[in-house]
Amino acid sequence: MGDQQTQAAQGRKRKHFVPLENNPSVMSSLLHTLGLSPSLGFHDVYSLDDPDLLAFVPRPAHALLLVLPVTATYEQFRHDEDKDKPEYTGSGDEEEVLWYKQTIGNACGLIALLHAASNGSARPQISEGSDLHTLIKDAIPLAPTERAELVEESDALERAHSTAAATGDTAAPNAADEVDLHFVCFVKSGKSGNLYEMDGRRKGPIDRGVLGEGDDVLSEKALELGPKAFLRRGVEGGDVRFSLIALAESFDD
Repeated sequence: MGDQQTQAAQGRKRKHFVPLENNPSVMSSLLHTLGLSPSLGFHDVYSLDDPDLLAFVPRPAHALLLVLPVTATYEQFRHDEDKDKPEYTGSGDEEEVLWYKQTIGNACGLIALLHAASNGSARPQISEGSDLHTLIKDAIPLAPTERAELVEESDALERAHSTAAATGDTAAPNAADEVDLHFVCFVKSGKSGNLYEMDGRRKGPIDRGVLGEGDDVLSEKALELGPKAFLRRGVEGGDVRFSLIALAESFDD
């Protein structure tokens, strides 16, 4: 999940996790274990255009997780868009969004989950004193490199991830296996209300545009600025496999 580029950039070998399955039950369970309220959970998004299918997801939707193949076309776009940007250095309470740099191989699913829960309207629904609440509190004042080290050294995250990776509908690959799928998260900033693309392999969070006050991440405008624009770039590579899940009110609550 993009770990080869991450390892090269770091210049040394770091941890590798077993990849997560993009399964709403698996993802919900992992975040609940860490401290997100059971009132929220993930749901499959079956269409980006059909209102009837989109209606199956409770609203508001707090975050979207997109998983897609790492194609040559996407890698070229990522490189071209990032090459002239400075490395992100944001930290502190005034940070527009809380962004985590990925330094653990095959952990893009976990990083996407952290982005989903740490930002916007989902963050207030984390139990005080939980592992996730403590991680976020400790992460806020840190620069991106130190924040990545915090994630890498967290025993609570590693335990929760290991348990979640062993569940799901398909057999999990080994941690050292090369996986060509990658997770990207879209969230609405709790400060500006803008839509952000959150990817730990990029140079920082990416502001994709202004959303209206009543727009959530499944609104027509958010889908156009986020997943649809993202997937239009992937079509050029001839590989448009993707799946999408949304963080919203749990049906079990």
